[in-house]
Amino acid sequence: MIQDFIDYLMEFGALGLFIHSFIDAIIFPVPALFLQIPLSLVDPSNALWLATAGFVACLLGSPIGYYIGRSLGATVLYKILKKEWVDKATALFQKNGEAAIMIGSFTPIPFKVFTILSGSLKFPLWRLMLYAAVGRAVKFYAVGALFYFYGRSAEGMVKDVSLYIFAIGVPLIVIFLFIRKKMRQKRERLLEAEAHAETASTATATATETTATETAPASSATKSATASVKAETEQA
Repeated sequence: MIQDFIDYLMEFGALGLFIHSFIDAIIFPVPALFLQIPLSLVDPSNALWLATAGFVACLLGSPIGYYIGRSLGATVLYKILKKEWVDKATALFQKNGEAAIMIGSFTPIPFKVFTILSGSLKFPLWRLMLYAAVGRAVKFYAVGALFYFYGRSAEGMVKDVSLYIFAIGVPLIVIFLFIRKKMRQKRERLLEAEAHAETASTATATATETTATETAPASSATKSATASVKAETEQA
């Protein structure tokens, strides 16, 4: 039944891929890649346009998947996908949501797993869109570029290029997140140091004011005593 639906979408070319990619980000269990490849085989010169259609549709569908997860939680995933996929994605997401989205963008795991998980775990929507845009662009356009430049002979390369993207992309993502974490920690330390300095400055100013307040009455008393002695001396 699902394959019949995919075959039906194939008759509409780029529009069919647009629909497939859109619902792939929401609830459809089969990744859009399984329609992008046969459509690119039919007309390799149209492969980049197909990649664009799939990429844009995925970004448009991602917020809907996000709000489904926000409203219904991640349990809906177990009803439509393999438990193994959901468990792996959940474990990855709990370790680092940003890395999970980018890595998940070009893995065989259906992308709606990550859009729905983002919503159920209350991951910021703008971050989902940002990292999804990067990851899905790599996936769609890598496949599209292969068919555009190599024609139908690219069919056998798709599996290998997905592996290469994963092998290269994951270390780059890890390095990026590590550098960003260090920069964030450095910024937090600077802010903390500034807060301590401000607190110390405020405490010093308060102590100075207190000392001045306590000194003022004593000074007044001394002046009064001096004036009294002087008056008595003059009377004598």
